[in-house]
Amino acid sequence: MTQTTAQRTATPRHYLMCPPTYFDVVYAINPWMDPSSPVDTGKALAQWEALRAAYEARGHKVDVITPEPGLPDMVYAANGGIVVGGRALAARFTYPERAAEGPAYDRWFETPEAEGYRRLGESVEVMEGEGDLLLIGKLLLAGTGFRTTPAGHAEVAERLELAEQGIELVPLELVDPRYYHLDTALSVLDDGSVSGETVVAYHPEAFSPAAQETLRERFPDAILVGAEDAAVLGLNVVSDGLHVFLSDRAGAYADALKERGFVPVGIDLSEIFKGGGSVKCCTLELRPETTTPSAVPALTGTALAATVLAGAVLADAAAATNATSATATTEETR
Repeated sequence: MTQTTAQRTATPRHYLMCPPTYFDVVYAINPWMDPSSPVDTGKALAQWEALRAAYEARGHKVDVITPEPGLPDMVYAANGGIVVGGRALAARFTYPERAAEGPAYDRWFETPEAEGYRRLGESVEVMEGEGDLLLIGKLLLAGTGFRTTPAGHAEVAERLELAEQGIELVPLELVDPRYYHLDTALSVLDDGSVSGETVVAYHPEAFSPAAQETLRERFPDAILVGAEDAAVLGLNVVSDGLHVFLSDRAGAYADALKERGFVPVGIDLSEIFKGGGSVKCCTLELRPETTTPSAVPALTGTALAATVLAGAVLADAAAATNATSATATTEETR
């Protein structure tokens, strides 16, 4: 295990999320989806609220898009588009079942809450947002193989004006259908802007040999995540540079994060997992044109112990009299 002396610091982020009001598994477009497995919508809502509460408790801003009937996967906000340097490009989906989600997310960028972001409309090419496009510093890691196409990468580079922003697009081919989006196979943990150490984690077997070589060259000190944690979508995380919000079932990965100076925050999204997504899938990051980050104070000692959030552990949810307003406990581990 690579040790680190880097000082991790949380920086405030702006996220867009969509409540799972209409979440269900009524079709199968990835290996995780089983329409015969029932979905508890109330439990899904409670788990989603716990994730939102976890973000807000640590100083992050969360805007909420109104869910639309007939779009059960709209909860996976990360797929709705990508926002870099204040420019917002909405997705165009591979499967017709999700086609209306791109326009829905595009419309949000004309609302008052989206003031300050430049609405670019929908992608012409197939491009599934932050599901396949992960920004780390001046690199945009771009997944392909199952959903977003190379033509989609080229369109993103042009319409987001990546070259003008000094951002390099790095294509990475995915080869395992279980990890059909890049954000299911790779975590962006620290861009190095504060700590001086750029850190990602990934599951090597999800990538082609060429992509594995690219990752080794670009990130020689990456955290390599094994099959067990990958299979619970443990890599589908959101990081603010210190706190890493991830599935509470990714135990070995959480331990590795602690070794590298991060604070894992375990979240129970077991109901939302039924659609093939976890923490990152539920979270679209909104990046303004110019940012001067200020640190969110690290939680340590008694302050850390005192941080008790509305729940992410919902073992007693079935017994709750009002599942849609149920709360649970999200544990922050050191």
